[in-house]
Amino acid sequence: MPTYISLINWTEKGIGAFKDTVDRSAASQQLAAKFGGTFEIYWTIGPYDIVAISEFPDDDSATAFALMLGSQGNVRTSTLRAYRADEMRSIIAKTA
Repeated sequence: MPTYISLINWTEKGIGAFKDTVDRSAASQQLAAKFGGTFEIYWTIGPYDIVAISEFPDDDSATAFALMLGSQGNVRTSTLRAYRADEMRSIIAKTA
């Protein structure tokens, strides 16, 4: 499945309810499962409050999940499509 890395910051609403962040994480994992994916988060120190690694069957499912997550108003996300070594080899092979 395609892998995605999300760089996440809390909104004012999200930081105001920081004590609920672990519960919201569990809810986001359940939401990801509804789209056929997985979502694992890490709380971080620095320019991002959270970094997440997820997998979804396709870009459409990943985007639908991100829209639903963002619509809750607790976070803003920047999501990157990530490639493993074998996927990158396949991409490079297409350039030959």
